[in-house]
Amino acid sequence: MRLQFALVVASSLLCWDGAAVAQAVGQFPFALTREGQMLGAVEGEVASFKGLAYAAAPVGALRWRPPQVTAENPEMRTAYEYGAPCLQPSLPDTSEDCLTLNVFRPFGVDGPLPVMVFIHDGGFVSGTANDPLFDGAKLAQAGLIVVTVNYRLGALGWLTHPALSEGGSGNYGLMDQIAALHWVHDNIAAFGGDPNNVTLFGSGAGATSIALLMLCAQSRDLFQKAILQSLPGRARLRPVQEAEAMGRQFVAALGQQADLRVAAPARLLAAEQKLLAKSERSFAPAMDGILLREDVATGFTAGHESRIPLMIGSNDDETRFDGEREIKETLASSGESTDELRQLYPDIARPSERAAKFYTDKVFSEPVRLLARLHAATGAPTFRYRFAYVTEARRTNPDEGHGRELQFIFGAEGVPGAGLLTWGDREVANRMRAYWINFARNGNPNGPDLPHWDAAADRDRLLLITNDRIASGDDPWSDRLDRLASESRK
Repeated sequence: MRLQFALVVASSLLCWDGAAVAQAVGQFPFALTREGQMLGAVEGEVASFKGLAYAAAPVGALRWRPPQVTAENPEMRTAYEYGAPCLQPSLPDTSEDCLTLNVFRPFGVDGPLPVMVFIHDGGFVSGTANDPLFDGAKLAQAGLIVVTVNYRLGALGWLTHPALSEGGSGNYGLMDQIAALHWVHDNIAAFGGDPNNVTLFGSGAGATSIALLMLCAQSRDLFQKAILQSLPGRARLRPVQEAEAMGRQFVAALGQQADLRVAAPARLLAAEQKLLAKSERSFAPAMDGILLREDVATGFTAGHESRIPLMIGSNDDETRFDGEREIKETLASSGESTDELRQLYPDIARPSERAAKFYTDKVFSEPVRLLARLHAATGAPTFRYRFAYVTEARRTNPDEGHGRELQFIFGAEGVPGAGLLTWGDREVANRMRAYWINFARNGNPNGPDLPHWDAAADRDRLLLITNDRIASGDDPWSDRLDRLASESRK
């Protein structure tokens, strides 16, 4: 009866002048967006709207084309369930029709509220915003709007090929993210959000995406703050010629006679997996001369990024190596010898742990420090961190650290692999989440009852989050990061 009443009340709101409007409908959250009327769900103190299309389904003639605006729909739609994850080999029930986002907001709280937009990791070939780990309820309870975004992955997201050049070839995943930000700008007021107070945050490939968006003229005015977590900041973007060569390999694996926009999704995935088996970076952003013209480190060095408040950091054990092959590959790609690693890490005895620590420093720790220095030099507020906390249940057998901080920020409980079980775990999670929330509100993570977080300007100050304490300090790894930095410049 309550649902029927809500629908009746909502039908009286159909006289609409085209602006996004927030309305209270009985006991149900209702949002009148530019695409139509959305009815959400309430659980506890949080309203959620799931599976909202921010662009037309990129299928058929729209496959491998820039995202298109969705059509207006006068009918009320329920937004109770997540949309399908984007097509990928690693998950079941995926689909090309996946350009959706999810909105979490405090129920019954008036806006305008700060907005946090999360872009997920997965190396540009896997992952989904629908993961239970990324439920935005805990953040929303603090008085924020949280948006989590799905974007095209793998070959469908990043294929560059001359046959697809009309409307732009490659970087479709980045185009999707920009389309989602336009949707947020145009519609978030309908959910109580402030379109002029938007913070992007993400880890790994999500952080890389955000750094690229900071360098991209087409997205510059769509967000006001950024949080880069575990960003491989010196990673090289593939030049367009190299990206097209990879595209030709994909077409060859698909079958030269195949029509790219008609081929069945299963065939696309099979061809994609052949290339991924040879290189994990077969599909990723490339310099197209339109959206992207330079690598992240190059752009930050030149001061081309948006001069907005920035939080940036990494985890102190981003990866783990289990076999000789991984160790040898790491050493071969870096040019370092076993003896040189012993000198860098004299306190680490096991070769696999030394190689993993070297990989963490080379790919994440040193590049993150570089970007923090460069951004602080522009005069923009910059806050750097390193996360070294391990949940109490996992300290005798820690897992790989990449992305570990996300469960603390989202406050995931009851999710497999999350496990914030003890008072200590939850206290760290509460403080981490408070830093992220404060930053989203006003560009400064500091607040009452939190250890002070020094800005990164002038010195290599950073916030260290360890098993023992949370405190700002000078970087204890400076000497070895200096050595790695000098080698990167050679």
